[in-house]
Amino acid sequence: MNSPLPETSPAPSPVPPALPDAARRRWLYAGVAGAAAVAGVAWWKFQPHAMESEAEKALWAMEFETPEGTALPLKPYLGKPLLINFWATWCAPCVEELPMLNAFYREQAPKGWQVVALAIDQPSSVRKFLAKLPLAFPVGLAGMQGTDLGRSLGNLTGGLPFTVVLGGEGRVLHRKMGQVTAQDLQQWAALR
Repeated sequence: MNSPLPETSPAPSPVPPALPDAARRRWLYAGVAGAAAVAGVAWWKFQPHAMESEAEKALWAMEFETPEGTALPLKPYLGKPLLINFWATWCAPCVEELPMLNAFYREQAPKGWQVVALAIDQPSSVRKFLAKLPLAFPVGLAGMQGTDLGRSLGNLTGGLPFTVVLGGEGRVLHRKMGQVTAQDLQQWAALR
């Protein structure tokens, strides 16, 4: 007669030995260093970098076509504070900030402020967008010319939105990568 085999439970898995304190510290330091490196790269990516030496001069010589097909030279804007916003219809933060920029323009235009939006986008997309959300300030169809201009002004990654604030004498006073805030506009309005 066969006797039943005794039930056996599976052998417990060996528990890996705990890391010594020194090894744990090394892993912790490596994790902190890795996180710092990622944060550093993100900071670098979203900060305006040095402008090309002739960028301001080149900016004032530029001309763009408007969605209506007319010329939009930048030179006539020299002499008063100017906010230039680089944007695209496919850029959600760009689209979000446009109504705020429009309100800024309406409020500050009597005080001498000017605003120009340079669309880094397809002309048909910009026309369709502006039919739904008309803007009180001029819009230029910038395309690659606008991307190159943004890079010369310190936007090396070509990220959008990108905003440049120029004083009346034509010098860059401020540049911002990313979405504009109400606080930004308030601070810039105090600049002249």
